[in-house]
Amino acid sequence: MVNVQKSFGEEGAKLYVVPTPIGNLEDLTFRALKVLENADLIACEDTRQTQKLLNFFDLNNSLISFHEHSHDKRTEDILQRIHNGESLALVSDAGMPLISDPGYTLVSRAREEGIDVVVLPGANAALCALVGSGLPTNSFTFAGFLPKKKKEIVNILESLDQQQHTLIFYESPYRVTKTLEVMKEVYSSDRKVTLARELTKKFEEYISGSINDVYDWSISDDSTIRGEFCIIVEPIDEKDMESDIWWDDLSLVEHVEYYMENEQLKTKAAVKRVSQDRGLSSRDVYNEFHQ
Repeated sequence: MVNVQKSFGEEGAKLYVVPTPIGNLEDLTFRALKVLENADLIACEDTRQTQKLLNFFDLNNSLISFHEHSHDKRTEDILQRIHNGESLALVSDAGMPLISDPGYTLVSRAREEGIDVVVLPGANAALCALVGSGLPTNSFTFAGFLPKKKKEIVNILESLDQQQHTLIFYESPYRVTKTLEVMKEVYSSDRKVTLARELTKKFEEYISGSINDVYDWSISDDSTIRGEFCIIVEPIDEKDMESDIWWDDLSLVEHVEYYMENEQLKTKAAVKRVSQDRGLSSRDVYNEFHQ
């Protein structure tokens, strides 16, 4: 069954997805301000943070918390209120909701239940950082926040390494140096990278260079490791891509056995890694391995 939504001109309550400024409050659009002003309810990550935004624009809306620990419980209440005729605006603490923030389940359920979902354009740290990085913008992969464990970081970086897209990551100031250190181990140390921090704020800063040079900057006395970071990594060169395929001379079976023997992965995990490396389905790899 096909669901067709006409966002404008239809009567009834709606779910509005409203981007908020990532630093400079003046970046809120006129349209976003109007939607927030007219919304019956605003769902937000941190009511204290959103209240600051409302105070700045002299708005007096009712707020309801909607964060990673409460969104399952809140989703039912929010959907019911919209069905009862209330219009709701979903915001995050900063930037576009759902991008490394809660909200996916709410939007998905709203679509399933025939509720109109209207998404407003607006601030987003990842795209600001990409455009300002000086690295290719024609195609890119947004990977969000990397996991905490080094082995998991390595696995993700390796799986992304064969994609000829600019890579975008979010990172906290407490982990950015460690992430660069791991990137030095996984990627070529002369691969270009840009750090973008405190975007749209007074201390906005872009730091660009090779991974090795930017890492050295991060541990130097000249660095300022404060605020949230975006890490932009240039796409792998096609020539490097061909030469860096370490498993090129291995058969598929040998490839699986390599992960099992050298990284102590179980068969299922090793098959998954090989499928990611080779761009094959896990089922095809599994079937060939067991032939």
